Amino acid sequence: MSPRPIPIRSERVPRQVFFYDQPERFVAGTVGQPGSRAFYLQASARGRITSVLLEKAQVAALAERVEEVLDEALRRSGGSAAIPAVAPAELLDSAPLDVPLEQEFRVGTMALAWDTVDERLVVEAQALVEEAEEDENALYEDDENGPDMLRVRLTGAMARVFAKRALDLVAAGRKPCPFCNLPLDPEGHLCPRANGYRR
Repeated sequence: MSPRPIPIRSERVPRQVFFYDQPERFVAGTVGQPGSRAFYLQASARGRITSVLLEKAQVAALAERVEEVLDEALRRSGGSAAIPAVAPAELLDSAPLDVPLEQEFRVGTMALAWDTVDERLVVEAQALVEEAEEDENALYEDDENGPDMLRVRLTGAMARVFAKRALDLVAAGRKPCPFCNLPLDPEGHLCPRANGYRR
């Protein structure tokens, strides 16, 4: 008589939420040379550091959206919200990423919200999950079995500083091709608008 198989339950590990309420630093940064850079979001406070990996396009989209949300919050408040029009020069941060640089997860979904009571920008970056597991409402719910998440609450000034650094970081990469707008490769660019000829 052959042994009966024992059913094994697949249980999800409870999610980790890396929460920072007004961190000492919240920055986008890179590791590597232009053309092969890895992009990270990094939050740090009181000796604790959380780093998450994401795509260059995600950094650009997040920074642009941060600016839009801040501008809209300032407009709706009639100019009374504690949000500077531009990043304060004295708060600008050009230092490299903190070490040790240990990736917690790769970012899939991101969300932003303006807390009108506390006047804080809430940034949430959720770990990438398989399409079958995705739930578009999960980002706004504290599901203990959901994907890991980095949640940061920033003042208006700190959010402006984050956005400026992130946009500068994206712009510092490889120059775009004037014809197709794809990044130019120093070893030769195969431009799709030039019928396969290198530029």
